[in-house]
Amino acid sequence: MPSTFSVFFEGPFWVGVLETAGPRGVRAARHVFGGEPGNAELPEFVRRDFGRLLDSALAAPEVADERRPRERTSLNPKWLARQAARESAARPLSTAAVEALERRAAARRQAKERHRGR
Repeated sequence: MPSTFSVFFEGPFWVGVLETAGPRGVRAARHVFGGEPGNAELPEFVRRDFGRLLDSALAAPEVADERRPRERTSLNPKWLARQAARESAARPLSTAAVEALERRAAARRQAKERHRGR
């Protein structure tokens, strides 16, 4: 059962929504964080409260999703890779710390490539 967890700003609060797709539709549950959840708060939420959120999503009534594409019987790995690249490119960076970590990882990759003779 594929699931997605999205965190977004809604009004004065940050909200997390868990959507689970079933054979006949989608079930959802939401969690209100209040202020913007930090990098330390999200893993703590997953450890402490994600089970209850999943239980409430599975207990919710299933709603037909007309926008959802039909499930494919076999997925092309190239298509999946392109889809993942599109989704990751569409996500904005939320903090300067994330940008710093990405610059650091890119610098490490570049140093490795130089040592490999590329």
